[in-house]
Amino acid sequence: MHSLMDTLLVVVVLTNLWLLGSGRIGASINAAAAQGVVLGVLAVLIEEGRLGVPLVAFAVLSGVMKGVVFPWLLRRAQRVAGVNREIEPLVGYTVSVLAGVAALGIAMRLSARLPLPAPAPSALMVPVALFTLFSGLFLIVSRKKAITQVTGYLVMENGIYTLGMAIAREEPFLVQLGVLLDLFVGVFVMGIAIFHISREFDHIDTDQLSALKDTQS
Repeated sequence: MHSLMDTLLVVVVLTNLWLLGSGRIGASINAAAAQGVVLGVLAVLIEEGRLGVPLVAFAVLSGVMKGVVFPWLLRRAQRVAGVNREIEPLVGYTVSVLAGVAALGIAMRLSARLPLPAPAPSALMVPVALFTLFSGLFLIVSRKKAITQVTGYLVMENGIYTLGMAIAREEPFLVQLGVLLDLFVGVFVMGIAIFHISREFDHIDTDQLSALKDTQS
């Protein structure tokens, strides 16, 4: 069972690198969706000795929300905005992947020195959680399209979710449900914002939006 858990955590790492190296918005959304489904399965594996209806129900809910509902909201925003790829990101894709590899090394080093209240279910879990958090933050600050930035927010929350599973063993449902609700509200509100931005300005480049200034009549 631990080998399967480690395999799923490696898949999470690969999806992060996929996100950092992809310029196709649809592919990025698919990678985030796959990551959400993997985390739903991981939630069941971690509590294999205490499986019950609430745990299975929450794992299914988490997988559906992260793997289906949130990606559907992002794809809808993508259709409304009429964008297919990230044009001229602030940081190139090759550099982004290299930065991701460096972030993975930093995450592994930090996790080795991070004091934990209890041993994590897997030695890879905390490093992968930190790496996912770093990847999401990197996408938010290094991409221009609002949809890609929202995807980065989704990935960042996945990292927080994974970290919660690793260290909050006593009250996992409370932590995970709180993260899931925050994530739903954030993605829903950002989807509405993207719709209105696209309708008003005919683009969703945040660097252009930041250049807007009030005009005096």
